[in-house]
Amino acid sequence: MSVFYAVALLVFTAGWCPCAADVGDFTSCLQFFYKSWPPKGLAGTPICQRYYNQYRFATLYSRPRRSPWFSAYMYGVPTGKRPTASWKFEPQLAYPGADGNMIPFPPGPLDQNVVDSQAVEPDYINSTYGRGHLNPSLHHNTREDRYSTFTLTNVVPQKKGSNSGPWEVLEWNVNKTLGDYCLGEAHVVTGIIPYQKDDRWLRNRVAVPEYLWSAYCCPKYNNSLPEELKDAFPTYAAIGRNDRTSTEEIVPINQTAKKQFRGYDVRQMPLATLEMYLKDRFSTVVSVFYEQCSGSD
Repeated sequence: MSVFYAVALLVFTAGWCPCAADVGDFTSCLQFFYKSWPPKGLAGTPICQRYYNQYRFATLYSRPRRSPWFSAYMYGVPTGKRPTASWKFEPQLAYPGADGNMIPFPPGPLDQNVVDSQAVEPDYINSTYGRGHLNPSLHHNTREDRYSTFTLTNVVPQKKGSNSGPWEVLEWNVNKTLGDYCLGEAHVVTGIIPYQKDDRWLRNRVAVPEYLWSAYCCPKYNNSLPEELKDAFPTYAAIGRNDRTSTEEIVPINQTAKKQFRGYDVRQMPLATLEMYLKDRFSTVVSVFYEQCSGSD
């Protein structure tokens, strides 16, 4: 263990109490889910993502895959430029008694418990995959909320053609749609779909998803919607390709797209259609929002 890490761990652990456990239970961060109702059907390790002693979003993490199943957050109209990445990790995945605040990776050798428990920066360096945010910095208002998204427990291996292409376009479209027409709280859940068989791995450590998916819920919205957004409320969803060689049953390929983005298409769809594909791939019913984001109590 490096001296820097040991000191940081002691500092963050000093204020720890049994009530501050942020890994293993969503109880402390239910506000990030519509009607305080986390998605049903997926199994993993809940993380209440805490930064500067405030909960910022929630993640369902897969320890065996060293990557998240989904992250859930509340949309905020963004301000300022995208922050410079300062990548962080979740200390409670490595040390259950640690403080719940995410910690920046220290310089020098990494602590082996951290390496064993989650993805680390060397997993991504000089690879063909980028760090794909599930909860994007773009969808947040405050500086602290935006910085908090730069934790490796919130990212998955994502091909550049997806991350800087159609998936980025989707994030901007969701940003504009919710910013312009959502009149109340907007809850977003973004997750992954694994390969049906023969998982792919980054550095033989971090599981690579075949697809990414995202869905939002905004029950209170402006009824004067343009024609192209008539079906975009109260909820809408999308699935994006992360493998240009995947078959086209879920997301067809636009053969006229620019070469660097071809095969990384995103297909927008109703929430029910997304849940149909999730049920098919996970072999269980997956419900993203309480009562399909109907707005009922």
